[in-house]
Amino acid sequence: MIQLEQILTPGRSQVNVPGGSKKKILEHIAKLLANDCAELDEYSLLDSLIARERLGSTGFGNGIAIPHCRLIGCTQPIGALLHLENPIDFDAIDGAPVDLLFVLLVPETATDEHLELLRQIASIFDRDDIRERLRQSADAESLYQAFLAGQAETGVK
Repeated sequence: MIQLEQILTPGRSQVNVPGGSKKKILEHIAKLLANDCAELDEYSLLDSLIARERLGSTGFGNGIAIPHCRLIGCTQPIGALLHLENPIDFDAIDGAPVDLLFVLLVPETATDEHLELLRQIASIFDRDDIRERLRQSADAESLYQAFLAGQAETGVK
């Protein structure tokens, strides 16, 4: 079983990310992950993320979104964690603007693994104290460490 610390790195953890709109954030995510992973194409990744959002918003509530998709060409799960400079409308289930995002990409055939990783991420974000620590993180390393600490506290493996 893949663990979250295997798919998230400090380099893919970012604070004060300029928002603006859902589309701009998805563009930022596509560029970030394509630059970090040679096997990913920025434009097909963006298309996949937008297509997934059309099925229903990945806005989880409490200012959280978990954009995710299964992707042809992705060879292993990959994650990114973003804290936005300003909250944006993400069509979240509770209507609240989003300022924390965990992006999850998995290989096209990784259905069970995809669902398990989403469950783990949602469990971490479900706690008020963890969300608050993530929002207080001043830099990428502290954001990354706060997420891993949250994972340990919730017992998510």
